[in-house]
Amino acid sequence: MFNFTSLLGAQSASPASQSLLEFDGGIKVLIDAGWDESFDVEKLKEIEKLVPTLSFILLTHATTTHLGAFAHCCKHFPLFTRIPVYATVPVVALGRTLLQDLYASTPLASSIISLEALTESAYSIPSYQNGQSPNILLQAPTPDEIASYFGLINPLKYSQPHQPLPSPFSPPLGGLTITAYSAGHTLGGTIWHIQHGMESVVYAVDWNQAREHVLSGAAWLGGSATGGSEVLEQLRRPTAMICSSKGSGLATIAGQRSKRDEALLTMIRETVAKGGSVLIPSDSSARVLELAYLLEETWQRETTKGDGNSPLKNARIYLASRTGGATMRYVRSMLEWMEEGIVKEFETASGALVDQDQKRSRGQQRGGLITDEDKAARAPFDFRHITILEKKSRVNRMLGSQEPRVIIASDASLEWGFSKDAIRSIASDERNLVILTERVAETGAQAKGLGRYLWELWNERSSSSGQESLSTAVVSASGYQTTLQSTRTVALEGNELSLYQQYLARQRQLQNTLQGDSSTALETSADIVDDHSSSTSTTSDDSDIEHQGKALNTATTLQHARNKLGLSDAELGINILIRRKNVFDYEVRGKKGREKLFPYVGKRRRADDFGDLIRPEEYARADEEDQIGGEALRDGGSKKENAVGQKRKWDGLAVRTLGGARDLANGGSKRRKPDETNANGPGADAESSDDEPEETPDKIEGPSKVILGTETLQLNCQVSFVDFSGLHDRRTIQMLVPLIRPRKLILVAGEAAETNELAEECRRVLNAGAGDAATGIDVFTPIIGMVVDASVDTNAWTVKLSRGMVRKLQWQKVRGLGVVAITGRLAAASIEPTPKQEEEGGGGKKKPKFESAISETQDKMDTMPILDVVPANMATAIRSVAQPFHVGDLRLADLRKIMLSSGMTAEFRGEGVLVINGTVAVRKTATGRIEVDGGAYSFADLKKTESSSFWQVKKKIYEGLAVVAGG
Repeated sequence: MFNFTSLLGAQSASPASQSLLEFDGGIKVLIDAGWDESFDVEKLKEIEKLVPTLSFILLTHATTTHLGAFAHCCKHFPLFTRIPVYATVPVVALGRTLLQDLYASTPLASSIISLEALTESAYSIPSYQNGQSPNILLQAPTPDEIASYFGLINPLKYSQPHQPLPSPFSPPLGGLTITAYSAGHTLGGTIWHIQHGMESVVYAVDWNQAREHVLSGAAWLGGSATGGSEVLEQLRRPTAMICSSKGSGLATIAGQRSKRDEALLTMIRETVAKGGSVLIPSDSSARVLELAYLLEETWQRETTKGDGNSPLKNARIYLASRTGGATMRYVRSMLEWMEEGIVKEFETASGALVDQDQKRSRGQQRGGLITDEDKAARAPFDFRHITILEKKSRVNRMLGSQEPRVIIASDASLEWGFSKDAIRSIASDERNLVILTERVAETGAQAKGLGRYLWELWNERSSSSGQESLSTAVVSASGYQTTLQSTRTVALEGNELSLYQQYLARQRQLQNTLQGDSSTALETSADIVDDHSSSTSTTSDDSDIEHQGKALNTATTLQHARNKLGLSDAELGINILIRRKNVFDYEVRGKKGREKLFPYVGKRRRADDFGDLIRPEEYARADEEDQIGGEALRDGGSKKENAVGQKRKWDGLAVRTLGGARDLANGGSKRRKPDETNANGPGADAESSDDEPEETPDKIEGPSKVILGTETLQLNCQVSFVDFSGLHDRRTIQMLVPLIRPRKLILVAGEAAETNELAEECRRVLNAGAGDAATGIDVFTPIIGMVVDASVDTNAWTVKLSRGMVRKLQWQKVRGLGVVAITGRLAAASIEPTPKQEEEGGGGKKKPKFESAISETQDKMDTMPILDVVPANMATAIRSVAQPFHVGDLRLADLRKIMLSSGMTAEFRGEGVLVINGTVAVRKTATGRIEVDGGAYSFADLKKTESSSFWQVKKKIYEGLAVVAGG
């Protein structure tokens, strides 16, 4: 059984992606926790309800649409952090910097508490019953908390099958296997292959088959062994394929990479030559890598090695992102995840740097031998022409200059990040240009976002003017004006603070219902005034099966928690005895483990390594003042680092010492190489100081609310669009899906019009050769919340095995599954005596009344046929017909290890050919067939066939498979 449910992103204008996969046995898999720029908590309600039933979580891309709500769920949803999460290494690293940038850029990411939740908690404050929300914000996760959340994710590599661990409240996974494959589109982007029993599911949302500068294409097609013309065997013929339709209906061409790049660079050259500036809004962790690499290489080629007449020589490039430096540091350590050309470039640069060091050492003796070509050697993403701006003060200083510049700023929607500040600065000058790099989707909010407005403006004007070429699709926004949403945070006061504390107390009580030891999840010094009032916490005795919690004090609150969390009686299990009112009995016959024991919740006191936890501030008198070195510590004071009698903070000292040593090694410039000072031209030092404090006058510590406003923006600049989204087009889907041949095709992650249009096209292409409609491929286009039954189509019959047949079976294990061949005779159910007949024939004691009732029920229901042993007079004839066969899948890498452990030599040569002892070649075809070629010389000595390499290899291959006998 396999069911698919789209929680977000199916036939919707919102680009956020959330999907639920359900398998046999109650296994539920959540793929992605996406969000959009509206940051609406209502879009996460389904995830909140599903948390107590999820088995594990998979993440596909390091973008807001795929993991934007991950930190919010970890901080505000009970039990969410106890669910195992799996993603590739780049998704973990870049997702961390993305969310740190998101929460540092906009207060709306913290989420506004809904009016409904506030009114439920406002028992004594009726002032907010008039329907007007005070816009109180939840406490945002700190950068350290975000790092800890992503530290819980289990990193995976491509093409390595892995059996995930289930959550403590999940049923056994039954040998379920997940495998990650490259999806292109983003660094570490993943196509997930999930295998469970007979169900094979391929989840491919947002992928790109074409190779780019940084990213390799999606791993649909095989390697050089198959010529790249056949789909990988693991991804071929799945039970269901979940594919995205986003971008398939886009009128503009994605184009070849060379045409796309040339269109972008042509616009930049023309704008810079006129003295204007170019704004390229992009994300801060995914597609920005492709843009930054292209611009850096272009500036390096035209300004350093060119003839000096390029208009780009007078322009500078800026990358404005609050975590841009950390992102590039992570990227430089993950070159193996990129396209092969990047790896070769890194190897070349590494060799050049080694030669440069050797020349420098010789040059000190000979007078210097370093050439300009040696100075130009650098590793990928070691920028010399791009200046990274991480602070708002530096961005404002850059925007205040009048020089031509190219600004890559987050975010692509122009709703948050430095791109919103940049558009305010450049929109009034008609010489400036805004280049949109992807189609901005609607978020469902009442007011249309600026990015969506500009994209519709460009689409309308370019269509009316008949411009088809991307190199000339530049339209003027002169005469248009739009509104921008402004946000400002202020501290809570008066009734708002009391209202927030009541809401927080209610949420803490609901969390205690599900997990006893998370009572401090909402307790921070910025949230709670009396945060030390609780001295005990509850934990479960056996948390690896199910994490219990204590019941609430009142039946009313308990009823609300049950309705809010959506827990059914079956999901509660034995905990129904303490979670339900007036429930005193529970059926334990046939149960195992904890389901047979009465639930018990033990209490333990919070303790540290020395016993009960003691907080000194609880015993301090109000009139005391802690004085160290003559400086008061109360009322916002802070200790001096080198105060007399005070211990040093060795961690911070070590960091500063290492930083100082690094500065001395670099000639006194911090975090900059010697040749980077002049690489950006005159005035580069004006924006390069990292020591200045960040100007955040509106930053509020503690509970706060957001004040929303609007401002009018007059548009006089130019607007254009170049598709740098890196997504598949309709032609690619029409080419690949017939090769993949899925039994079911589910289209999600796109708007309604393009999804339905693509579905009709896929039905025509996939079912073109199917004469019968029953043999065609089903194409589903679900909407949000619709459950699609995409189980494998099998014809199954239920029979009963006789005792003689059961004793005869010899099971063999193949990759966690039991395999056996049965040859028997199907007979009617009457040949097997019923339990009642056995009782009468055996002359046993009369059964009690309730057992007699059970036996009568079984007699009525036991009508299925019986599979019995073949009689002796028929066994000989049947044995001659049935032939043994082999079951299993042998990988050449595993065979190589087996041969090496057997004392043979085994190595890969050519295109995926395993050569053993230099005489036997083993290859695996695209269909999974193993071919062994030993040559004629392997059969020269027939008397020693047992010791020949050919027969030894054949023997090891058969040992890796299960030989199922036909008789």
